[in-house]
Parts: sequence; C-alpha cells; structure tokens
Amino acid sequence: MNLIYNGPVDGPLFVFAHGAGAPADSDFMEMIAKGLAQQGIRVARFNFPYMQQRIDNGTRRPPERAAKLIAQFVELLEQIDQPMVIGGKSMGGRMATLVASQLCSDSRNAHNIKGITCLGFPFHPSGKPEKLRTEHFPLIKQEILIIQGERDVMGSKEEVSSYGLPADIEWLWLADGDHDLKPRVKSGFKHLQHLHKAVEVTAEFIKRVLN
Repeated sequence: MNLIYNGPVDGPLFVFAHGAGAPADSDFMEMIAKGLAQQGIRVARFNFPYMQQRIDNGTRRPPERAAKLIAQFVELLEQIDQPMVIGGKSMGGRMATLVASQLCSDSRNAHNIKGITCLGFPFHPSGKPEKLRTEHFPLIKQEILIIQGERDVMGSKEEVSSYGLPADIEWLWLADGDHDLKPRVKSGFKHLQHLHKAVEVTAEFIKRVLN
C-alpha cells in the first residue's frame, strides 16, 4: 500500500484511513488532509487493497472483512517506526480503533500509536441500530477523539449517549451534521464551517498527544 503524504516532513504524524465507499483522494479526505497539513501535521493516506483494485480495474468491490482490513492496516503501520496518531473517516476510523484494541502492549505498533482520531464513526450499520460496534472500546489504551455529526445515521448524539462508552473519550459534536459532518441548509451552519472545526480540533489533539 502506497502512502500519500501532505504536510511538513518533520510534523507530527497522522495516518489517515479512508471510509468504505470512497478512496484516499476523495474530496472529504483531501480537504481534511490538506487542512491538517496547513496546521503543521504530517498526514499519511493510503488505499486499502480492495479500494486500490477498484480504482485500477474500474469495478466496484465491497470492503474485505474486518479481520483482513485490520491485518493490512497493521502491516502498513509496521513500515512506520515513529510516534503517530492513527484514525480515519467512518470505516477507516473503526479499523484504527480495532487495530489499537488488538495490539499486544509490547508490540512496536502499540508503542508508536499514541492516539486515535475518528471522523464519523460508524457505531452501527445504517438502519440497524441494534448491531453495535462498541464492544472493543474498553480495550483501547490510547487517547481517542471522535468527531461526529449530531444526526449521523450510524450513531447520532442521542443514540451514542446511551452506549456507556468510556468516559475519557474526547468528543466534538457538530450541530446538525450527518455522517459526512454536513448540516442541512435550514440549520444555519455550513459544511465547510464544520470541516474547518474538525481540522482545528484534530490538529490540536494530534499535537497534544504527540508532544
């Protein structure tokens, strides 16, 4: 898996994974990565192999099973021997939390991963609120920041408040935001405004945990 870099070479490192349906160079990923780069963060993006095959062959492929994606993520991280924050958009953020929850405490990856940032965490599949993806959170030892739209169909603010998640998770709830952090026009907020706030808070988090 090839890494796409933005930001200063000597900046604090954020390894940023894409969501299930859009690649590393999607508009959302580009905007967040370039925004973080302007804040002095070194951002490394990549495509999971199923997504790269989709790009290369022009055919739609669903994501592989979580176990395979986790193994691919871990293999990528083994190539990077420096302190980092890992995370991603939607599925990418979920995979980052699963990677952190499954690493042995004495592994190099566990030692280097200092924090996790998730943008639009998929707490459950859309339309299936009973299928929660939260059981691994208590196993994570690193600091976690989750940036979530208040009306995210995969975990709204009202839903998430009932999950009993660890109290030390940091949150940024974006008013009226959907799974892409986008608010409705009638809300009075703008998508760009929310994305800028997400970048600002993510950059502050990364700099703090990697200081």
